[in-house]
Amino acid sequence: MPANMTDPAGVQRSDPLYSVVNNDKKRVAYFYDSDIGNYAYVTGHPMKPHRIRLAHSLVMNYNVYKFLEIYRAKPAVMAEMTQFHTDEYIEFLQKVTPDNMDSFMREQGKYNVGDDCPVFDGLFEFCGISAGGSMEGAARLNREKCDIAINWAGGLHHAKKSEASGFCYVNDIVLAILELLRFKKRVLYIDIDVHHGDGVEEAFYTTDRVMTVSFHKYGEYFPGTGELRDIGIGTGKNYAVNFPLRDGIDDIAYETIFEPVIDAVMKYYQPEAVVLQCGGDSLSGDRLGCFNLSMRGHANCVNFVRSFNLPTLVLGGGGYTMRNVARTWAYETGRLVGVEMHPVLPYNEYYDYYGPDYELDVRSSNMENANSYEYLEKIKVSVIENLKKTIPVPSVQMTDVPRTGFGMSDEQEDELDDLDEDENKDTRMSQRQWEKNVERQDEFEDDDDDEMAQANGIFRSNGRRPGIMDFQNPNAVDDGMEIDSGVATPAAAPTDTAVDNDETMIDETEEQAAEAETAAEEASTVQAEAEPAKTDADGDVDMAGTENKEASSEKKEADEANKKAAETDKEAAVSPKPDGAAPAGSPSNVSATVEPAPGPSSPATAAAPTDSVVKTEEEEPTKPDEPVAGKKENGAANEEAQS
Repeated sequence: MPANMTDPAGVQRSDPLYSVVNNDKKRVAYFYDSDIGNYAYVTGHPMKPHRIRLAHSLVMNYNVYKFLEIYRAKPAVMAEMTQFHTDEYIEFLQKVTPDNMDSFMREQGKYNVGDDCPVFDGLFEFCGISAGGSMEGAARLNREKCDIAINWAGGLHHAKKSEASGFCYVNDIVLAILELLRFKKRVLYIDIDVHHGDGVEEAFYTTDRVMTVSFHKYGEYFPGTGELRDIGIGTGKNYAVNFPLRDGIDDIAYETIFEPVIDAVMKYYQPEAVVLQCGGDSLSGDRLGCFNLSMRGHANCVNFVRSFNLPTLVLGGGGYTMRNVARTWAYETGRLVGVEMHPVLPYNEYYDYYGPDYELDVRSSNMENANSYEYLEKIKVSVIENLKKTIPVPSVQMTDVPRTGFGMSDEQEDELDDLDEDENKDTRMSQRQWEKNVERQDEFEDDDDDEMAQANGIFRSNGRRPGIMDFQNPNAVDDGMEIDSGVATPAAAPTDTAVDNDETMIDETEEQAAEAETAAEEASTVQAEAEPAKTDADGDVDMAGTENKEASSEKKEADEANKKAAETDKEAAVSPKPDGAAPAGSPSNVSATVEPAPGPSSPATAAAPTDSVVKTEEEEPTKPDEPVAGKKENGAANEEAQS
């Protein structure tokens, strides 16, 4: 990017938006459904799916999307959800709405749907989007179509087999792990949410094919489970790992426990796939959290798990301060593809959410850390001792893989690719090809698909801040179009008699026409009652009174002068006239001066002196329906009268 380039927010962009830090060419599949941000729990509820849309906007505008394969997963249906949940529970979620929820009062109590887990519009569709992305990501990992799959809409770890809990209705994590177990012998689940992942632990509490590891706040805190001594039962004994923590743990303390424990798990359990739940409520300053992790401390866990080079499914979870969750998930997306993102945020449609600093980083606060070094060491040693009891690595009997895998097969995807090519023969890159395209990290030049990028919500730097005119309605009528209203356009007014106030002009025109009609009725008495209008030094109509009505003193003086002029005209009208000259106020005079009222854009000329009328007639072309002879006769009469 040029050194003098500024982005739409007015920020100087002398550095690139990201820098490559790890070029190991991992294939990363990214699942996002644009409808996810349209769902909302209820007014005032802390869970806001809109945060996923914010994170996606940052991913796109940081240009990290170039290293991702972007997919919109098919929403999970009832038959897929019931692989873990009961039929009755899923049927209830499918039927209940805010309109009919009063008729399901008994079921709401049975399935724990109410306060924390309210009924809202599109509840079942929201669950389908969340579960569909996680299950499709697991299916692509099984088919070795990618190395890492990301679904920030997933990670709802509290949902139970037949009840909702902790803002979670359908446990997409359990469904994804069940999909992975079709091909993988052992699956590791890691949870860094501030709350204990009780729903996932409960689902696999009695099996050794899934190990659950949870780092969470414990003690008078939701959900109240996750004690150190909860290690599983039966075949699953020692395969449930819980690391209870206290308030205020920071980056350094978290790193000293997370990395040794996960390293021991990898050594003793040897999983074939990993599911990582990245709940953002463990960040500092979260609305419901009590930890003190920064964005980089949180992302360090993701980067460490990535370093083991295992098929990994990365999911969202909690997180109730939207701007912090969006920053962190976007940053972690960048670390998963091997890039370090610039600390200053690029402009995006949600730019104002990140004020006043408009930076990427989420920093720790000065919160006190209640986790002493001795306490953490004691828990860590106990956890690692339990892991040693899992030796040897559990084996799995070889069986036929049951049922058809979730998602589309390779043949179905090839058919869709062929269909897309047939439908877009004249297009250099279709939407499907753009979403599947992954840019090499060693490219020296950016691609030139600006139109496609802008259509997907990416703001390009154009050196100025966007204005209100940058977002115009494409369906609006163009101002330059000629539209015939069916009304004749009035004649243009003379420049020296133009009036600014249209309403005043209309009123004066009507008054002057009425005065002219009164003069025509009194013509039989041979007394002209016509009153001349005020004139200026050039003989033109003086409209100063209409332009400035507040000059009362000048108006009074003008009225007195007009009265004197009217008396002089009356005396001249009574005096004898030469042959061929009609007296003032005669029918010929009236026919020449009384005309239809002019339009709003033309001045009043009906009662003006004759020399002004004659001057106007010389300037404008004569209309064919006007009595030209009468006007000339009237002009001669008025000239004689004035002499």
